[in-house]
Amino acid sequence: MSVGLPRRISEDVKVRYNLEPGDMGSVLYLHGLLYGQEYGYDHTFEGYVAAGLAEFAQSFHPDKDRLWIAEMARQRIGSIAIVGRSESIAQLRWFIVHPEKRGQGLGRALLQAALQFCRQRGYKTIFLWTIRDLTIATHLYLAAGFRKIEEKTHKLWGKILTEERYDLDL
Repeated sequence: MSVGLPRRISEDVKVRYNLEPGDMGSVLYLHGLLYGQEYGYDHTFEGYVAAGLAEFAQSFHPDKDRLWIAEMARQRIGSIAIVGRSESIAQLRWFIVHPEKRGQGLGRALLQAALQFCRQRGYKTIFLWTIRDLTIATHLYLAAGFRKIEEKTHKLWGKILTEERYDLDL
């Protein structure tokens, strides 16, 4: 099932939300590789992502959860997910775009697909946790109406990081 994308994105990029074998592994791979290269996170970050993805895969329910995969030339280049936490609350997770496809509107399109799903599903609130250093993602969250409600600084994934929580009331 494909999702419509802005015209600026190459026609070679497809976004789907029907889960296929390898999707969870590709989301884990992109996160482990890119966050290690770009931010210096250690192996514990990959373990954190793996644990969340394993829980998602085991409890996945298409009426409340969704994982979008962006592909180009049969390579997975991005993702975003919504995890239903209750009847009214959803969590946004695993939002990533490969560096070679950034700046072309793919991230914004993925975020809009996730927000549209939440509205259609009837969620009242969406929350997410991010790291202060992820300024481009934070810009997209703020532009979509999210507001920062909490932050905490501590040692995480081999570094001292500031986590930030953002909420969006629908």
